[in-house]
Amino acid sequence: MARSFTRKERLSAMSELNVTPLIDLAFSLLIIFMITAPLLEQSIDINLPKDKPRQSSGSQVEVEVIGIDASGQIYWGDEPMTPAQLDDTLSLIAMEEDPPVIQIRADESLAYQKVIEVLGQVKGQGLNKISLQTVAQ
Repeated sequence: MARSFTRKERLSAMSELNVTPLIDLAFSLLIIFMITAPLLEQSIDINLPKDKPRQSSGSQVEVEVIGIDASGQIYWGDEPMTPAQLDDTLSLIAMEEDPPVIQIRADESLAYQKVIEVLGQVKGQGLNKISLQTVAQ
């Protein structure tokens, strides 16, 4: 039997709910949230965690240490260096078959830009085994 789309009584109440406006509203809200969510994430204050001490593995890894004191002086081990001397030393290390891990130790009061410059020098020589030393809590 075919369904009849005409109402028998013109003044009777419709028993069907039109959900099309609700779907439009839901999609509009979804689009608004998709646009605003990335903006909210950029304004979050982040407290970085402290590093916890780890168990050392059995294998020995060769490590070279670059130190930067509070005044910005760069050291290779205990030897003071200029940025040009550091670049020359890093280029010699980069030629090795298995280059060591480069550990960077910087004073906490040092400007962040100085650490980034040293990192740039290390990465510029193609050395990608880099470790930043922190205080274990």
